[in-house]
Amino acid sequence: MQIDVTQRKIGLNFNSDGLAEIRLWAPDVDSVLVHVEKLQEPLEMFGRDLGYWYLQTDQIKPLDEYAFELIAAEKKDGHSSSTVTQVLPDPASLLQNNGVSGRSNAFDLRNYEWTDQYWTGPELKDYIIYELHAGTFTPGGDFHSIHAKLDYLVGLGITAIEIMPVAQFPGSRNWGYDGVYPFAVQNSYGGPHELQNLVNACHEKGLAVILDVVYNHFGPEGNYISEFGPYFTNKYQTPWGSAINFDDAGCDAVRTFFIENALMWFRDFHIDALRLDAVHAIKDLSPKHILAEIKAYTDRLSEFTGKSYKLIAELDLNDNRYINPVSQGGYGMDAQWIDEFHHALRVSAGQEQKGYYSDFNGIEHLAKSFNDGYVYDGQYSAHRQRKFGVPATNNPGEQFVVFSQNHDQVGNRMLGERSSELVSFEMLKVMAGAVFCTPFLPMLFMGEEWAESNPFQFFISHSDEALIEAVRKGRKAEFAAFHNEDETPDPQSEATFNRSKLDWTKTVDGKHMLMLDYYRKLIELRKQNPALNTLDRTGSQAKALPEKNSLILKRHARGQQILAVLNFSNEQQSIAVDDYTGDWQLLLDSAAPEFIEQNHIAISTDGHINISPESLLIFSK
Repeated sequence: MQIDVTQRKIGLNFNSDGLAEIRLWAPDVDSVLVHVEKLQEPLEMFGRDLGYWYLQTDQIKPLDEYAFELIAAEKKDGHSSSTVTQVLPDPASLLQNNGVSGRSNAFDLRNYEWTDQYWTGPELKDYIIYELHAGTFTPGGDFHSIHAKLDYLVGLGITAIEIMPVAQFPGSRNWGYDGVYPFAVQNSYGGPHELQNLVNACHEKGLAVILDVVYNHFGPEGNYISEFGPYFTNKYQTPWGSAINFDDAGCDAVRTFFIENALMWFRDFHIDALRLDAVHAIKDLSPKHILAEIKAYTDRLSEFTGKSYKLIAELDLNDNRYINPVSQGGYGMDAQWIDEFHHALRVSAGQEQKGYYSDFNGIEHLAKSFNDGYVYDGQYSAHRQRKFGVPATNNPGEQFVVFSQNHDQVGNRMLGERSSELVSFEMLKVMAGAVFCTPFLPMLFMGEEWAESNPFQFFISHSDEALIEAVRKGRKAEFAAFHNEDETPDPQSEATFNRSKLDWTKTVDGKHMLMLDYYRKLIELRKQNPALNTLDRTGSQAKALPEKNSLILKRHARGQQILAVLNFSNEQQSIAVDDYTGDWQLLLDSAAPEFIEQNHIAISTDGHINISPESLLIFSK
């Protein structure tokens, strides 16, 4: 099936005449019927080339319930012996009001009246990203409730929100990575119309929208997609089982399915950027990698709409092939997450060197990440027991997203503790300052800006008891060697979900309000100072001082110099700076009275900077 960037050509759609057009890929069946809830008799689909089925009808209207009946003759010794039928939801459904196992609902993507026709959005280099989970960001736990917080985000200085996955998952509580209908917007969040409404409102406020999508696996419950065709291949295995079929027999239609998905979010929901989950788990040895093909079609769509769309990869590989241009043999992703910056930062702040943290020595590796993006770019990794990574020397700073927290690094702890429960109040400010002083794209995880103490724990709402118990056992086994005195939170319990909601009352309370003021100041400095917001890595140089557990960062751009000193130690340090003289202007002292409960002002002298324990100083000239 040919991909048309101007309109969705997969699943059920309504054309300009208001007629329903249905296209389904089911190559191994003999006939397909469409069961419509309001009709007494099913509608018959017609076979097309390459395993596709087609139907145009005036008997289906928006929100009507429908499902597909797949009919195939079982054959033994070359002869038909029996007929197998299955009635299943649409794998490209846009709305599942009846949950993952119920009938699909027809939805007309053309009905929304957008008011963002002149929206261009910030350039990628100006993204200040705020990651949020739609179910726990607000007490209401849906898209509509987020509207009331948009002015807050704008006031904080955020330029782009990143919404964790919204593809339909079982029940109403899930991180989103158990989605089984990539095109359907979670009904408990408000469905597709409310997502369109939220994006439109964000654009009116000047906020770009990044959507987290999952192209490496499907969730376990309600996963019927393999009944329609070879969507999976046994050539490769992933942490979730057989890999999605991007390069085996039948892969053309599977590739089309995901390309259509990416195009839909940009074109029909006006999403500005997609964050592609764990692309290292996408297995594809095709001459043109699926990511490069998604990039090519995204560029075609940009030519058609005149809008710019971005692709940001979560990548557990230090391989800049993913972010290099297609013209240079890369896959063309616009940016990637850098977990290594986070790991080095956490060890510098006192995180125990266990698990994947064992590869990081703290301040020296943090300085390397400031300078090189990747910490491991060809060295031996003891954790992986092999050499790892390649240099990313020529990749600009805007291609790297850094953070001190994110949903994974918080939620994948057994108790889901945030940094506010693991390090001191002063250290939180140093960690935040490190993120905003980088020549990279900064990202916050919801609530960190006021030192939220509520956890973000792993939660689900499956209906299959055997699956629920398997998830419980898996979580307990994962953390068997840790926190023996604590009970692993029950992921199925609604209480686990409720504990993970933000407590907005803290934003006007004591130290939480101080932290919020501090974050606002950091973001303001980032925006106002060219040496901080110019992401030319050649104008940035970090130096580690291991004996003092401190770091000196120098940045320069457009006639301005920035000097940042970060003290991760619990002692006052005297830091010698080669060209430090009294003509530097102090822009920020994290230990200044307005950001602390006790006053510990740093004092500078000629040639040396005396810096308080666990604090950050930023100077400009």
